[in-house]
Amino acid sequence: MPFFTPSEDPGSNFPDLLKRIGLDPSARPIEGKLLADDLGVPHATTCVALRYDGGVVMAGDRRATSGNLISHRTMEKVVQADRHSGVAIAGSAGPAMEMVKLFQLQLEHYEKVEGSSLSLEGKANQLSAMVRGNLPAAMQGMVVVPIFAGYDLLRSTGRLWDFDATGGRYEERNHVATGSGSLHASTVIKVGFTTDLTRDAAIDLAATALWEAADADSATGGPDALRGIYPVVAWIDSDGWERVTDSDLAERYGRIIDAVSERVVGS
Repeated sequence: MPFFTPSEDPGSNFPDLLKRIGLDPSARPIEGKLLADDLGVPHATTCVALRYDGGVVMAGDRRATSGNLISHRTMEKVVQADRHSGVAIAGSAGPAMEMVKLFQLQLEHYEKVEGSSLSLEGKANQLSAMVRGNLPAAMQGMVVVPIFAGYDLLRSTGRLWDFDATGGRYEERNHVATGSGSLHASTVIKVGFTTDLTRDAAIDLAATALWEAADADSATGGPDALRGIYPVVAWIDSDGWERVTDSDLAERYGRIIDAVSERVVGS
């Protein structure tokens, strides 16, 4: 336990205690303690998920940043958890990728031991416990804030959840976004969302949301036609997980670029 002089003792003030021992991410590191930003830890950014009339669509950009530098251009932040669910990650890339791999393994192990897959609600609870287990690292700046979504075979509908750094899980009714560009992406989805969206329209809306997020947030990567890099977009319905091909996304983003060009020229 740390010792303090009478003038420096934080008493019962827990946030002040964290600052004095160097565990507050917003405080300057003291006594040689390094936080995630000081280590140059790559951070994953914007991901979205939304419901449509037959399931859910998940999408995430491909850029990872370390401070003001682009550390990776092809990171995959939307991954399949099992046949009928997926995870989208934002936050510190290393802990997030490790968490997802362990989550996939746990779901597969449960299914092999029990002979049936865990319920979608149970999967969300399991991921919540894993996020809560990362809390000590989160308090040092290595926060992981995923989105979990899937098709509920018991209710015959798509469902989605977001989480906070303490492991709290919150089921959203229609759409959710996370990451540095989430404000811009969620605004686009909120304006364009309707309860009777088709899968094709939901994919277009998710692609547009990421485009607008990339346009306003430097940490979010847009489509890179030169390198052939496009966001990861997938849908989950009663038949399971399916990823949208890059050729399909290239056509969709071509239409988005045309629409944006007309809007800019018209202004």
